[in-house]
Amino acid sequence: MGDPGLVIIGSGFAGICMAIKLKEAGYHDFVILEKAAEPGGTWRDNTYPGCACDVPSHMYSFSFELNPGWSRMFAPRQEIQAYLRSCADKYGVTPHIRYGKNVSSLEYDDERRTWSVTTEDGETLRTNAVVAAKGALHIPKFPEISGRESFVGPAFHSAEWDHSVDLTGKRVAVIGTGASAVQFVPQIAPGAAHVTVFQRTPPWLIPKPDFAFSPTARRLLRLPGATRTLRNALYWALETRALGFAVHPRLMKPHERLALRHLEAQVPDPELRRALTPGYLIGCKRVLISSDYYPALTRDDVTLVTDGIAEIRERSIVDAAGVEHEADVIVYGTGFKVVDALAGQSVIGRGGLTIQDAWKDGVEAYYGIATSGFPNLFFLLGPNTGLGHNSVVFMIESQVRYVVECLRLLSRTQARALDVRPEAQRAFNRRLRARLDPLVWNAGGCHSWYLDEHGVNRTIWPGFTFEYWARTRRVRSDSYELIY
Repeated sequence: MGDPGLVIIGSGFAGICMAIKLKEAGYHDFVILEKAAEPGGTWRDNTYPGCACDVPSHMYSFSFELNPGWSRMFAPRQEIQAYLRSCADKYGVTPHIRYGKNVSSLEYDDERRTWSVTTEDGETLRTNAVVAAKGALHIPKFPEISGRESFVGPAFHSAEWDHSVDLTGKRVAVIGTGASAVQFVPQIAPGAAHVTVFQRTPPWLIPKPDFAFSPTARRLLRLPGATRTLRNALYWALETRALGFAVHPRLMKPHERLALRHLEAQVPDPELRRALTPGYLIGCKRVLISSDYYPALTRDDVTLVTDGIAEIRERSIVDAAGVEHEADVIVYGTGFKVVDALAGQSVIGRGGLTIQDAWKDGVEAYYGIATSGFPNLFFLLGPNTGLGHNSVVFMIESQVRYVVECLRLLSRTQARALDVRPEAQRAFNRRLRARLDPLVWNAGGCHSWYLDEHGVNRTIWPGFTFEYWARTRRVRSDSYELIY
């Protein structure tokens, strides 16, 4: 098989969307390299009990492929993965996917104006352009706790759930209280002998308005325009949440009141309630949604520990107060390497520039898509395109359209490659910082995975998603150097 004109890395939402839109634009000369044996990205990898989306299903899907058949307001992971697989099949993308291909390095050839994409099994593809659709939430992060290796029982990360371990009647220690933990703790608590949850910082939690769609509701959603109307309503409802993010933290107050009422209604014990009340502004960390997490913590066989962890021993965890908590199994719900996900990668651009050097002062890109010095390398869900309030699938679609426009610009001008000008990238990031720094993620008084080691937010888009959509509608050719 000859070398493809374009290589997409990853077959989650971003990779599949990119492939569908390439084919739609009449471009079929591409391959998708997927490290695993099936598509689905984060929805393939995360198989922990209770795994579901925390954005309403009708919004967490492609605008061009609405699904009136979602079973619930917030779809479980199996359904999302099945949806992605059906999209890949329906739009003829599946034959382009090569499985078991983990990309180990990317290198730009200045003379030939091409990229070499090398996979772990030693294969190298030469291609004109690369779309990195790897996503942010796929490299599990483990905490630095002394004695972590000495634990003799099963210990695993929620993103690599070990289904061979039966938790029935076991003493389970859960480290971390983020988005995954609030979903799996209520699922494992009823069967385990005891669950001890180690919390560093309490999350803000709002009720989850989840329900099953009745057969009648699903029939109604099949009527012309019905699913689109529901999606539009959801979009604008979610978009109002950006007011407190994008405009002023003060506007988060109604959300804070909702969260505190939720806590009060579900946790009668004042002591436990105090331990679960966050001491920072809502929205500073990811706002979580759950209606069964608090009730799980009020069970007699669940203990919340708010003292830090001093060490892990063979069969127990010792907290900072010196109390020893016995455990048969440890589950790490400690999230992912987000800001530093690309730090370990071998990516070499023009003139031997490594991605580590390009980003030595912090990860940055032009609209989160292009980075100066790396021609024809496009990131999907790159730096500062994550959201705290709406569906990232919306962002992916905006970015995919932008990449297709970049490819059209190349074919119109007959240029071999385009590279974002450093001054365009700097100006964009100056504006971005000026907007982000006074906002809740930095001013809210917490430390979150949105921030890098310098306390700079490298993850979140600071405004409304329709602003991003509008700004990426067309490619400004004066922001790019065309390479012939």
